[in-house]
Amino acid sequence: MSGVVDRLRALLTGREPVPEGFAGTLDDGERVIADGRGPRGSVVLATDLGLWLPPAASGEGARRVAWHLVTKATWAGGALEVAEADEVDELAGGVDLLADRAPRRVPLSEPGRLPETVHRRVTAAVKDSQHHDLGGEDGGGAWFVQRRVPGVGVVLHVRPDPGTDPEAVRTVAIGVGEKLRDAGRAR
Repeated sequence: MSGVVDRLRALLTGREPVPEGFAGTLDDGERVIADGRGPRGSVVLATDLGLWLPPAASGEGARRVAWHLVTKATWAGGALEVAEADEVDELAGGVDLLADRAPRRVPLSEPGRLPETVHRRVTAAVKDSQHHDLGGEDGGGAWFVQRRVPGVGVVLHVRPDPGTDPEAVRTVAIGVGEKLRDAGRAR
């Protein structure tokens, strides 16, 4: 009977119920959009605020990755592979420097609408992205990505390519951030 009540509540409120077995705690007002079943029946959720990954083998509990920090998500071979970034520094000009974590592969025995929902949300968070070659002896470059962040607006992230000189990235990122800020004032 509880399942029928949950389904009716979802239809009336426009909110999906939190699936049984979910190991996290949603924020007040956080809304479930889609869910899937991962390893050993764990629950993977897409909410309006981010992607909830199930507990990891390392012992880390279930946690939410905000949409603007999911740098890549792919669905292949029955698994969702998620590349997540950490904001490691805030540079002058309002630019956030990102560092990628190792991608995490989450097999889904029951994917439901989760793969397409994740794709849609990650894509919708990106306003613009451009890769810049930074030249220099070692080559390298960086991705400059403007992302929409709920409650904040548009932020500028910079993600260096592996092996790129961090100081070259910082110098270019600060200049780009200042130009964007000045262009915003001129409007």
